[in-house]
Amino acid sequence: MWGKLKKICIKKGNDNQGKDRIALLIDGPNMLRKEFNIDLDKIREVLSKFGKIVIGRVYLNQYASDKLIEAITNQGFEPKVTAGDVDVEMAVEGTELIFNKNIDTIAYMTRDADFLPAMRKAKEHGKKIIVIGAEPGFSLAIQNIADHVIKIEDDFTFDREKVVKKKEKKVSEEELEEEEEKDPKEEDNKESLINKINLFKN
Repeated sequence: MWGKLKKICIKKGNDNQGKDRIALLIDGPNMLRKEFNIDLDKIREVLSKFGKIVIGRVYLNQYASDKLIEAITNQGFEPKVTAGDVDVEMAVEGTELIFNKNIDTIAYMTRDADFLPAMRKAKEHGKKIIVIGAEPGFSLAIQNIADHVIKIEDDFTFDREKVVKKKEKKVSEEELEEEEEKDPKEEDNKESLINKINLFKN
């Protein structure tokens, strides 16, 4: 059903994999864009390899549509709409989570190097950092500080329409190939039959 994730780059040790309590902070304006077509259920599925999401927040600006806010809520995440700078609010709350004893790992879904100070502070206090991002513009600085880096690539998302179109295209191409294969054989058979008839006539 899902496209496979092309790359999960584990940079350091993998202790307690699957047991961590994770706070997932999603930079909405940076990551929930049409060109990435990200499925939040898939993000949850990938993070389940590291532990359980106990806090899941999606930070949005005041231009976020009601439809997007509703979709985020329906997928079990908490939408945080701010009239100010989304990055500032997310960084502040990320820093506050450092002192939350119920959180082992803070996962930042962003491409933005603005979160580097918050990540550095979290590491100083013994928290693990997961960074989830995509190209173009995926900051190398935040990749290098993270314990785990998850890169979202083309086949990360599941797009039902694209899959259906691909299947239809494949089927029509196969049918065309079959037709092309049939025609020469049929012509050969016709020619062979005509030759036989002519032999009998003679």
